[in-house]
Amino acid sequence: MTALDVVILAAGKGTRMKSSLPKVLHPVGGRPMVAHVIATAQALGARRTVVVLGHGIDQVAPVVEALGAATVEQRAQLGTGHAVQQALPLLPDDDGHTLVLFGDVLLVGVATLRGLLAALPAGEDALA
Repeated sequence: MTALDVVILAAGKGTRMKSSLPKVLHPVGGRPMVAHVIATAQALGARRTVVVLGHGIDQVAPVVEALGAATVEQRAQLGTGHAVQQALPLLPDDDGHTLVLFGDVLLVGVATLRGLLAALPAGEDALA
């Protein structure tokens, strides 16, 4: 089985939430949104989970780190690709796979993600 690392993007402001609480900390089912996504990464057997933070980092980082994930800051909000780049120094440089998830998309199940990973053609680095 190929090693799996997970990057969770959670740097956005969540302005449409109209709340001072960072979007990924809003509770759903009694837990912050991002906690559900981290639990999914853990259920997938991720060897490393890195959460990219920005807005509200002082509030979000302690929650995420208490759940066993590493954190990295995206100082400038320069898009999704830039956010993923921020996580690269914390990821092993080997032949494993990296799955990118969003910190506010908590209803994508483990079975769905396992199917996605299984659909990755042998020797390929990404699904198109």
